[in-house]
Amino acid sequence: MKLIKALFTLTVFSIISFHVHAQENMQDAAAPADSIKHLFIDVHQLEPGKIKFDDVAKVHAKDLAVENKYGVHFLDYWVDEDKGLVYCLSSSSDTESIIKTHAEAHGLLPAHFYEVTGGTTATLNGEKKFFLDIHHLGAGNVTAKDVAAAHQKDLAVEKKYGVNFINYWVDEKEGVVMCLSQAKDSNAIINTHKEAHGLLPDEILEIKPGNK
Repeated sequence: MKLIKALFTLTVFSIISFHVHAQENMQDAAAPADSIKHLFIDVHQLEPGKIKFDDVAKVHAKDLAVENKYGVHFLDYWVDEDKGLVYCLSSSSDTESIIKTHAEAHGLLPAHFYEVTGGTTATLNGEKKFFLDIHHLGAGNVTAKDVAAAHQKDLAVEKKYGVNFINYWVDEKEGVVMCLSQAKDSNAIINTHKEAHGLLPDEILEIKPGNK
């Protein structure tokens, strides 16, 4: 009789445990969409020739001081002093959280957002010049898979022209690709892309990276 009661108790406990775990799994599966992180590049268009890298570094530090409040993680940034452009790479659930972070930190709001997919970051070399080259291929005309394949072709010939491609990011929706690299000049980047796959950038920015 005691054995039957023990087996009955074990069976009931197993059933309860199964339902509890099932409910927990269902709750995990139904996690709110705003808990999912995405990669974004936001662009600040400031006054050409009027911004300095050191000033942007101080502003970036203010972002880092409040980013956790809004669930944002700033990963990197790049500055083109001559054109007054600042590009910020971050991880966030949405663009609104990034806007709130910038607004509270310093009030400098981005002019545009790109939701991107990135590649694998390569090791930096001794080259002092950094470039961000941008391809505008048209909305819906490129996929992350296509860009990954083109990037591999770049890597196969980059040493010939003294280029070191660090990483790339693609916004499939807008058809925009950004490539971060080190090179002696912009012509080296153009020649690499030209030989690798023939897709030439619409613009090449000489930038100063925030994290190097």
